[in-house]
Amino acid sequence: MDETDRAFETLAVTAGEEPFGTGSEAGDVISPLHLASTFALPGLDTDLSLEDVDPDAGEFVYSRLSNPTRHALETRLAALEGGDHAMAFSSGTAAIFTAILSVVEPGDHVVAFDDLYAGTRRMLEEVFETRLDVDVTFVDATETTAVEAAVTDETAFVWMETPTNPRLELCDIAAIAEIADRANATFGVDNTFASPYFQRPLELGADVVAHSATKYLNGHSDAVGGAVITSDEALAEQVQFNQQVGVGDMLAPFDSYLVLRGLKTLPMRMRQHERNAAAIADYLEGHEAVTDVYYPGLESHPQHDLACEQMDGFGGILSFELAGDVDDAASFLEALKEFTLAVSVGGVESLIELPAGMTHEPLSQAEREELGITDTLIRVSAGVEATDDLLADLERGFDAIAQRSAPIAEDD
Repeated sequence: MDETDRAFETLAVTAGEEPFGTGSEAGDVISPLHLASTFALPGLDTDLSLEDVDPDAGEFVYSRLSNPTRHALETRLAALEGGDHAMAFSSGTAAIFTAILSVVEPGDHVVAFDDLYAGTRRMLEEVFETRLDVDVTFVDATETTAVEAAVTDETAFVWMETPTNPRLELCDIAAIAEIADRANATFGVDNTFASPYFQRPLELGADVVAHSATKYLNGHSDAVGGAVITSDEALAEQVQFNQQVGVGDMLAPFDSYLVLRGLKTLPMRMRQHERNAAAIADYLEGHEAVTDVYYPGLESHPQHDLACEQMDGFGGILSFELAGDVDDAASFLEALKEFTLAVSVGGVESLIELPAGMTHEPLSQAEREELGITDTLIRVSAGVEATDDLLADLERGFDAIAQRSAPIAEDD
C-alpha cells in the first residue's frame, strides 16, 4: 500500500519496518539494533560504486554511509513529514548546520527569523557570518513583509522556526514559501516545536524541514539526534553527501533505535502534551501573578488565527511572564516538585526553565531584551502527567513567591 494512503498514526508505528524485510530476516516486528560498523559483501563487483548501493534493497557497506536501523528511521521520518528523503544526524544542531551548508556558498545571503533558538542564531553569526563569509539578516518574521524586504538578489537561503523558542511566535509558512520561490532561494523550517503531527511545512511550500529529534520525535529524553527532510532531489543528494562524506555526521544505530521506538507513540503523546499545555495556559492567563502568556492555542495570542490555518494543533510548549523580578522567578522554579528544572523540551516528563539564565544565556542582554526574553520569562514543556498534578505544582510555585514577599511579623 502506498504510504500516502495510510494515516499518520499508522505511519508512526509501521513506516520503515517490515517483518522479514530489510535487516529483519528473523521476522522481528520492530527493527533490530544493527551495531555493525561494516557489512560483508557477497563478492567482488568491479563495477560497484557507493552510489549504486541501495539500502531499500537491503544493500549496506559501511554504517557511516547507511545502517539498517538508521535507514528504517529515515524512511519513517520522510513518511511522517510527507517528504521523499530524510537524513538523520547526531543532533539537531548538526542537522541544521548541514542543511544550510548544503545550500550556501561564501558571498551568499541568508534571511532568518530573529527569534531563533539561541544555538541556531549563534551558528549563523559565529560560523556562517564570521568564518564562512555568508551575510545573515535577522528579521521579525511574524511580519511577512519584513521577510520580503530583507530578501536580496544574493539571498540563497531563508531559515525560519515556527513556533519559535522561547516566545512561541509564528511565521506564515505558505506566504514565505512564495517569497523564497520568487527569489529562487531555498526555504527551510525548523519544525521541532510543532512536530510533524501538528505541522508539516513541506505541504505548505517549504523546501526542507529540520528537527531536533532529541525532542518530540524521541519523546523520552534518552537520545540526542537531528533530522533533515526534503522532496528536492538535488538538495537531498547534497545533504546526503555532506552527511556521509563532507561532514561525516550521522545518527548512531542505538540512538536511531530509540528515536524509531519513540515515534511509535508520537500521536498519542502529542495529544496529551497539547491537552496539558492548553490547561496550563488557561490557568496562567487568569493568574494575578502572571502578566503575559505565550501559547498559540490561546485566542489572545496575536497569531492564533494563523496557527489555526497552518497547524493541526498548538503543541505542548508555552512560556509566560511572571510579575516580579528574577528572585521571584527563582523562588517559583525552585519550589516545583512535578516540573523538573532543566533545558530541552518534548519529553514525557514536564520540564521548566528560565531562558535568560539557561537556553538563551549565550545571547547578550541587549539581544535578549530586543527579543523580549526578560529575566522573568519562563518556558514550560508540558509532559504527559495528570493535568491536575501539574496545575497543583504551579500553584506551589506561586505560593513560594507569595511567602517570599509576605511581610515578616515583628516580635512583641
